[in-house]
Amino acid sequence: MSRLVIVSNRVALPDRTSSGGLAVALQAALEETGGLWFGWSGRIDEETSGNVSEQQAGDIQYVTVDLSRRDHDDYYNGFANRTLWPLLHFRVDLVDYSRETYQAYRRVNALFADTLAPLLRDDDLVWIHDYHLIPLAQLLRQRGIRCRLGFFLHVPMPSSDLLAALPDHNRLFEGLSSYDLIGFQTERDLERFQDYVRLFGRGEVIESGVLATAKGHRLRAGAFPISIDTARIAEQAANAVGKASVKRLADSLSGRLLAIGVDRLDYSKGLPERFRAFGCYLGRHWEQLGRLTFLQIAPVSRGEVAEYQALREQLERLTGHINGEHAQPDWTPMRYVNRNFPHASLTGFYRLARVGLVTPLRDGMNLVAKEFVAAQDPSDPGVLVLSSFAGAARELDGALLVNPYDLDGVADAIAAAVEMPMEERRERWSSMMARLRTHDITAWRRGYIEALKAA
Repeated sequence: MSRLVIVSNRVALPDRTSSGGLAVALQAALEETGGLWFGWSGRIDEETSGNVSEQQAGDIQYVTVDLSRRDHDDYYNGFANRTLWPLLHFRVDLVDYSRETYQAYRRVNALFADTLAPLLRDDDLVWIHDYHLIPLAQLLRQRGIRCRLGFFLHVPMPSSDLLAALPDHNRLFEGLSSYDLIGFQTERDLERFQDYVRLFGRGEVIESGVLATAKGHRLRAGAFPISIDTARIAEQAANAVGKASVKRLADSLSGRLLAIGVDRLDYSKGLPERFRAFGCYLGRHWEQLGRLTFLQIAPVSRGEVAEYQALREQLERLTGHINGEHAQPDWTPMRYVNRNFPHASLTGFYRLARVGLVTPLRDGMNLVAKEFVAAQDPSDPGVLVLSSFAGAARELDGALLVNPYDLDGVADAIAAAVEMPMEERRERWSSMMARLRTHDITAWRRGYIEALKAA
């Protein structure tokens, strides 16, 4: 049996608690076969990159590399998150490109390749994750690595014209041609990548999912929509009903219905548009005033970045304006919270909610949408209002699909969710839950690994 090697920007080390579904799934994959997990340690050295640490837990070896302050700032905060993140989320207006941060991105990927290459065997299956590590396969090939190399992009793949707006885009995305299998969240992402290969990469699309580069290398690509641990989320949500935090939230509603949004504080999530749409709902559907409270949980991310600071301030102003205009002495329509909650509490909050608001401007998948569905009470499920620009919209056919830029449309969907009869809610929920039971996180990672073996 081939050894599995996972490579990601961050590593879920055995001495640290990790509740993320992806980390749990990758850990389970490594436990099945034994293997290696490689990536950045999370530690920053003020002077130099490259200090290597190793741990062993059962049949899994963990190897991590420290980064210098400069490399972390330029590779991670710089090129990965100020250049690639907005580009891949269709926000060319927010792309901050510099040759210095691009060189740091190449430099850190080369450091990873130098450290990882001596650890690899010819029969390994290497699974590399996300936009931080696009060039890694090409760098490993240059160091003589010949084992199977797979890549999975967790974020969207934008149109070829947008990718071409990036300086050195040919050199960067040429690195993808060194993989044997490239995985995307949706068929639409796959189509956009194939367009890029054909139009700008001088390659050939032999058939959907089979490509040839300008140099004749043949590779495969496919859609592998990531999912959740459906059974675990459902059980966790049912058990969370008795938690003190969930009871306090329920009591605070005073019998009113709950709408909930849970998002990292990021401009891709469409939070200003969502807030305005909720304000629009309160104005358009005055007959429902006082029936629904909207709770938005948005933990701060990348708080040192100016764009994120401005976003937080904007949301605070919008919350104050909406509450000032529509609040009543015994009812505050919006609650906006900038802190994390334990995952078990969140699933309990989802179960309480009549409406789940998941309205990103662009998202690779959005697992909150899937978790909201899995957390519902089968006898009295809530309604998911979902952006058509989230990857999850391709699977969750029972959601009310909306255009997040259409504030009136989102407002009307919220009102429809509030009034939706029980029978329709159950029917919509059942179709989505059936999909999530079949296509859970285990099916996702096993499907990808089998495709990589066959590549």
